[in-house]
Amino acid sequence: MGAPVAPARLRRRLTIAFTLVAGIAALALAAGSYLVVRDARLGDSVDRALEQTRFNLVFAGDVLRGRTSEEATDELLEAFERRGDFVTVGLAGERTFSSSLSVGLDAVPDDLRALVEAGDLAYRRAETADEPSLITGGRAAGAPVDLYFVFSEESLHADLRELLTVLAAGVLLLALLAGLVGAALARRTLAPVGRASAAARSLAEGLLETRLPVEREDEFGAWATSFNEMAEALQGKIAALSAAQERERRFTSNVAHELRTPLTALVGEAALLAEHLDGMPAEARRPAELLVADVARLRRLVDDLLEISRLDAGVETVRAEPFDLGALVRSCLRARGWEGRVRVEDGAAPVVSDPRRAERVVANLVENALAHGGGDVTVRVAADGDTVTVDVIDRGPGIPPDELPRLFERFAKGDPARSGPGTGLGLAIARENARLLGGDVEAASEPGAGSRFTLRLPVT
Repeated sequence: MGAPVAPARLRRRLTIAFTLVAGIAALALAAGSYLVVRDARLGDSVDRALEQTRFNLVFAGDVLRGRTSEEATDELLEAFERRGDFVTVGLAGERTFSSSLSVGLDAVPDDLRALVEAGDLAYRRAETADEPSLITGGRAAGAPVDLYFVFSEESLHADLRELLTVLAAGVLLLALLAGLVGAALARRTLAPVGRASAAARSLAEGLLETRLPVEREDEFGAWATSFNEMAEALQGKIAALSAAQERERRFTSNVAHELRTPLTALVGEAALLAEHLDGMPAEARRPAELLVADVARLRRLVDDLLEISRLDAGVETVRAEPFDLGALVRSCLRARGWEGRVRVEDGAAPVVSDPRRAERVVANLVENALAHGGGDVTVRVAADGDTVTVDVIDRGPGIPPDELPRLFERFAKGDPARSGPGTGLGLAIARENARLLGGDVEAASEPGAGSRFTLRLPVT
């Protein structure tokens, strides 16, 4: 037995499950980390911008106190350019001014302007000059001038994108590592399952000495111990059953052989008695007829037992030769005087097989149908590719479904009310001979609708 592995399907499922759990956990952690960092960075950006804005508004009030001329605003813009990296936009009455040619008052959201006009310190995020920006605004201290400051957040968003890339790569790497670890753990964990599966297959194939190594003290170790105990018990039971079957076969063979010698003399005496039945007194004739019939029945039983013992011993041989199965069926019926009682529907069915055994099977099936089929029996012979079939159909009371599984068992005679004078070995012998020829016999029946017995034989 080669080195077994765990079932690939279960191992694959465990690996996928391990990878999914680790991947989902890593993804949730990465997403949470990203959101926390993003919110913190964006919040810090707002805090710094608002602090700078408050300082700027106080400083603007000192610069513009008592004056709002263009000269004063230019001085203020020049001072702001020296103090910070932001763009300044202002509104003094109806006049606007800006420290950047690309950013004007139109870049300021309307809701932010409304808040500033109401005297509030406010902020909004917007796109200015094709980059993300934070815009703050307020009124200069002591001066009727509204000031707006545009802080670029491009570097902040670049940092967040880089963080997102790193986290995504980390999640993928962690999922890959989890998959590799999961595969290794699944292979190691399910190795006993693979060995148990291989051992079970070996037992099913008849290798009763198969055992599992007990390498661990966990549940798998207990499982292996239980499996070994089961295998030992199964091996013991099968050995006992085989011994019992062998004793039964020897007993059958011995009984048949021991009976054959005295039965031969008894048959001769019964034949002599049958020749003088007509000269016997009437009161002695009936017992003599019963005796002759019983001797014939006993002879047939012994012959059947001898045939069964030879089949069991495997000493029966097959002598194959070409013949037509349809012609053999008609010859069989004619030899036994059944031509007038059985309808035959046959066609060309050439085979290469043992005609003696094929005739034995057909005779047993027809005899069974005549005994239990109410006298209406049809035999159909047909060729179907590499197989030829013989259907023996009767219109009798049928066979109950619970009796079908044991129909071909030895001495199985079913319902005593349906049992005839047979030995109970006819169908068993028919199936054994059919299997010896490479074919089989099957039965189908419905209570009240008759029965069908089918012999299937290979063409060669």
